[in-house]
Amino acid sequence: MARFDEENNMHFASKLQEAGCTIIYGMENYKVHSKIISIVLKEGEEIRYITHLGTGNYNESTSKQYTDLNYITADTEIGEDAVAFFRNIAICNTDFHYKKLLVAPETLKPGIVALIDREIEKAKKGGEGQILAKMNSLTDKPIIDKLVEASCAGVQIRLIVRGICCLLPGVPGKTENIRVISVVGRFLEHSRVYCFGGEEDRILYISSADLMTRNTDKRVEIAAPVLDKEIERKIYDFLQTMLADNVKARKLCPDGKYRPVETLGPALDAQESFIKN
Repeated sequence: MARFDEENNMHFASKLQEAGCTIIYGMENYKVHSKIISIVLKEGEEIRYITHLGTGNYNESTSKQYTDLNYITADTEIGEDAVAFFRNIAICNTDFHYKKLLVAPETLKPGIVALIDREIEKAKKGGEGQILAKMNSLTDKPIIDKLVEASCAGVQIRLIVRGICCLLPGVPGKTENIRVISVVGRFLEHSRVYCFGGEEDRILYISSADLMTRNTDKRVEIAAPVLDKEIERKIYDFLQTMLADNVKARKLCPDGKYRPVETLGPALDAQESFIKN
């Protein structure tokens, strides 16, 4: 459970231990903020994995108010990563490179920066670099600097940032290829999605981490690749609907102020659209 609820935490930890569960209380100097369930199945000599990865807490109260994404996969390498992740949590080891998962504080930020660099190189070679991301807040300066570099290289960047955003879009010669919107509606937008590339070479992650220094450097976070193309397409379409919102969405302007987005067509409230569909 959340911090500052230690009495309840100790109570439920005791109950779980009485039921035979092993409780790991966290890692020294790091808050474990990742959302993951690892199931290992053994049938004879064959070992199979089922892994659940998400962007939000396993909490019945907040799930009624927050919008989050999660998926379940039987991918073997992600399953092996999940087992290694829990082993590393148990021994307080953050210095580990996973096959497919990006895990803070060690590999998440370098992984995101490498994917931005991929889009920069495409743009420099005359291709179309694209970045589309959704998060709660954007404050990590090295990542902001890298996004500015990408904008200067011609990469088209669209960001959905509900809360704090320390990057000003639309600044000539700096961030003119960056658009930032915030959607505040009936539900609290909580999912984090990081998408790089176009339809043919798209790489998409869902994550527990915002692009904030406290998340990328001071917490244990996971960004998980969405490997199934149909699920990837659904998440991408979800982001496109968010970008098309012209009712609740507000655009961040170069002067730091938020203003209503232009209404060029029929009114579209993204959250109401998701409820109906």
